[in-house]
Amino acid sequence: MSKFFRRLFTLFVITMFVAFIAVALYVYLVPLPTPNHPQPTRFLDQGGNEIPTVFSQNRIHLTQEEIPLYLCDAFIAIEDYRFRQHFGLDLHGILRALWKNLRAGRIVEGGSTISQQLAKNLFLTPERTLSRKIPEMLLTLQLEINYTKEEILNMYLNQIYFGHGAYGLERASAVFFGKSARELTLAEGALLAGVPRAPARYSPFLNYDAAISRQHLILERMVELGYISPGQAAAAREEEISLGEQDPPAAPYQYFIDYAIRELQENYPRLAQRLKSGGLTVHTTLVRKYQEIAEEALRAGLPPGTPDEEGINQPQGALVAMDPSTGHIQALVGGRKYQETQFNRATALRQPGSAFKPFVYLAALKNGYTLTDTIMCQEVEFPIPGSQDVYRPTDYGAQPYHNRPLTLREALTISDNVVATILNYNLGPAEGIKCARRLGIESTLKPYLSSALGTSEVTPLELTRAFCPLANGGRRVEPMAISKITDAQGRTILEKKPHLRQVVDPAAAYIITDVLKGVLEPGGTAAGMGWRLNRPAAGKTGTSQDYGNAWFIGYTPHLIAGVWVGNDKSATSLGHTGGSLAAPIWADFMHRALMGSPKSDFPRPQGVVEAEICSQSGLRPGWWCPKDEIRRELFIAGTEPREYCNSHSPFNWNWWKRLSPAQGETNIP
Repeated sequence: MSKFFRRLFTLFVITMFVAFIAVALYVYLVPLPTPNHPQPTRFLDQGGNEIPTVFSQNRIHLTQEEIPLYLCDAFIAIEDYRFRQHFGLDLHGILRALWKNLRAGRIVEGGSTISQQLAKNLFLTPERTLSRKIPEMLLTLQLEINYTKEEILNMYLNQIYFGHGAYGLERASAVFFGKSARELTLAEGALLAGVPRAPARYSPFLNYDAAISRQHLILERMVELGYISPGQAAAAREEEISLGEQDPPAAPYQYFIDYAIRELQENYPRLAQRLKSGGLTVHTTLVRKYQEIAEEALRAGLPPGTPDEEGINQPQGALVAMDPSTGHIQALVGGRKYQETQFNRATALRQPGSAFKPFVYLAALKNGYTLTDTIMCQEVEFPIPGSQDVYRPTDYGAQPYHNRPLTLREALTISDNVVATILNYNLGPAEGIKCARRLGIESTLKPYLSSALGTSEVTPLELTRAFCPLANGGRRVEPMAISKITDAQGRTILEKKPHLRQVVDPAAAYIITDVLKGVLEPGGTAAGMGWRLNRPAAGKTGTSQDYGNAWFIGYTPHLIAGVWVGNDKSATSLGHTGGSLAAPIWADFMHRALMGSPKSDFPRPQGVVEAEICSQSGLRPGWWCPKDEIRRELFIAGTEPREYCNSHSPFNWNWWKRLSPAQGETNIP
């Protein structure tokens, strides 16, 4: 057995010797590849034009002599304290990191040296895989052979990412302190040296206390290594740090870019990590013209702002525009001014008010109701389960009740609360909620009677998405901000296609759209907006309780937009309705965005029946019905009335229907 082990050991020694010779030959004889100085990650709009953003590599190169020695020492102390002793691979550091990771049961420390990090940044992609470690080590050894330690450190300090769009020491110094790296104090340099390990955690803009704590750690390490004296460290700890002004981008596209990056982070986190390394081209669904108009329309349509306790002007607003046939997000604005507040209200939860009602009426059509069905608008009360109280819905305005029957068409057009609540009760609150979910609402919806009035919170983006099936023939869409991503060589690494699914009867979607056209006409809750737009369009206003949120979601066959206006503290009243505040912003955006495009109407699908009815009875008009009482109405095929009106006749003429053809009925495909 001992002979076997001696042979095995000999074989091992020979193998290691051959491997050593092979590595040495490779390192000395094979030239280094061309350094990969990545280009900035570019975002393109739908037309292929570059979108101005700060998501670019902003580097200013410093020479070796321009970087103060104490600044170099600070980075070495925290990143790789054996940098000047090892040959690029720190075996001691690798074993130490391996031991700590095994004890913790997870990755808590890395063993990469400054040379390894530079090799990775210059020559490799940012994926963290075991198979990439071997070429990384070989490239590290080649760097050590071809460059001095000072040259390697200089290249590293000009390459690393500090967050906030800053690559390299000089640009980071300008971003954080508003001056050149040549002018940094020891305290500022130690703080800066702590950022690259985790910019999101140690940026003084994002977490000042964590940044200072890491600065103190670096100063202690510099004392231990003999780079500075204890007195110098104490003085640096006492020095007051004065940060520069953090200047968010002023471009009118940043709310959209933020959302696109968030979409990528949620669905493709590893790919999102590559954005900051540069070299990618992100093809977005943004229509630059729409985005710029949306920014201007929202800013011009909001009331004059009053700063809140945080200095943010209130009220705020959001506007989302989509192509209903694809789900492409073509414009997205999340507030008055990105420089003032980066909070994206297009993805924030708010009560939609009456903008939720179309889902209840759509559920009613599915359950056999027609637009001619009437519900009495009068005082009514419903017991609240588990309480002695009752729920009494009322209408907005001076008159809480109409005290007369309203057809479903009229009730939805004027946004009657009482009829919507009674309809919700008759159907069961779960029906309207199921319909909303089919169309694309994913936020939590509570099955209360008041849910018909939009008491559950949704986001402007998802509410706009849920209206798309009304515009496109009943097909649910998936919102998209990114259509494709290519790498530096032009290879496609991600491609997304529109995903549509039929969720609603096209006939029902068309009929609800026909009703919502009336919202923009005289008598509707957004009367006058149709005249402003001057093309076929439909929409719905929404005003939450106590006027805290104002909404308008409106659409044409090829463009849909949702507008929300409100205070960040939603309990604060706006004093305005969706029709008076949000609808004009929507009309301004749509008018300017669609200017010059064809004025097409919504195509009528099969299964829609148009028939003459008597307005008073909702039945087929009889011989005695006055002409001014006769109008045409839309029905899902099979739900149109068969009986004849008796309201205007002293006789019952319904026997005549067996002998005479239907009057005024057309079935138009």
